[in-house]
Amino acid sequence: MGSHGIRDRVAIVGMGCTRFGEHWEMGFDDLLVAAADETFRSAGVTRQDVDAYWLGTAQSGMSGIALARPLGLEGKPVTRVENYCATGSEALRQAAYAVAGGAYDIAMAIGAEKVKDGGYQGLNAFPIPGDGTARSVTAAAMFSMVAPAYANKYGVPPADMKTALARVASKNHYNGARNPRAQFRKEYSVEKLCGMPAVAGGLSVFDCAGVADGAAAAIVVRAEDAHRYTDKPLLVKALSLVAGNGSGLGDPGYDYTTFPEVSAAAADAYAQAGITAPRAELAMAEVHDCFTPTEIVLMEDLGLAERGTAWKEVMAGTFDLDGELPVNPDGGLKAFGHPVGASGLRMMFEAWLQLRGEAPPERRISTYGKRSLALTHTLGGYPGEMVSFVSILGTE
Repeated sequence: MGSHGIRDRVAIVGMGCTRFGEHWEMGFDDLLVAAADETFRSAGVTRQDVDAYWLGTAQSGMSGIALARPLGLEGKPVTRVENYCATGSEALRQAAYAVAGGAYDIAMAIGAEKVKDGGYQGLNAFPIPGDGTARSVTAAAMFSMVAPAYANKYGVPPADMKTALARVASKNHYNGARNPRAQFRKEYSVEKLCGMPAVAGGLSVFDCAGVADGAAAAIVVRAEDAHRYTDKPLLVKALSLVAGNGSGLGDPGYDYTTFPEVSAAAADAYAQAGITAPRAELAMAEVHDCFTPTEIVLMEDLGLAERGTAWKEVMAGTFDLDGELPVNPDGGLKAFGHPVGASGLRMMFEAWLQLRGEAPPERRISTYGKRSLALTHTLGGYPGEMVSFVSILGTE
């Protein structure tokens, strides 16, 4: 892609995150205030100290006023952004670029969503006018096609594929059960998950991430200023975003076993960060496990497993908390929940906790103290037509 990146030019110096899940007692404004206040305290600043704000939300606000009102901001620029499920990541990306470019000294990225009691079954996408050829199947149906395509291409017996998917869910529920901010805090065995009834293709409800309310935020400054705010900043090593052109939908050769946008974003991020062996260099990865087969494909697209082997690595425990490379140690979308505007920042919050040694012992990654880099990944859209974001964050 030819991106030069902003390696070590920007640092995260404060972060906050609400519990994700059902917040019947809190509105959108309340969630924003809770995440923002924790973040201000974390960085030791006030809301007026922040020069500019970026708000990421898919459907809970239409402009910067949605943040300026509850925070009582005066005379501050607030930009509302949306980029499918990469919305929270997009808010951080734009805030970081603004600081790196010298436009502002200190900026906040905050993402939030309030949908559980909105009167809808789940997310309610705005019906953008089209030419009548758009697909009419659900996200679960689209991603359900990934599992049989993968099994067919790599010769994975159906029973083994089902077990591997259940192993992904079981791993993430295990991690979520140890996280007080997660939406689902109960462990499930592989055997129990394999017995769940299918709801879309071969996927059960437990193969799907949960719809949730929640908010998360980060404050970024120039790297050389970071120690004014914290003695343990998180340095931005790479930010990469790829928007696909939808060509996979019309390509007879597209086989649903890879997401090209993810591979491209990962390659660009690794180049920016100077990473040549991600599996050996990363301490952890937070990835967009919207559905269990997605996580398996992502391990390969992100270069964390060889093609056709990720299902075996999952079965072997490679990506467990105590494995070679912990993946989704906070529970992932699967167990932590997925308020679209907040998820990308929630992933960075987990990197913030783990790399700084602040994650509780029962959820601490096996690589802590041995490696100092984390990857976060979000995607939005469907196989063949998606946006993909990858960040690399580090403490050194």
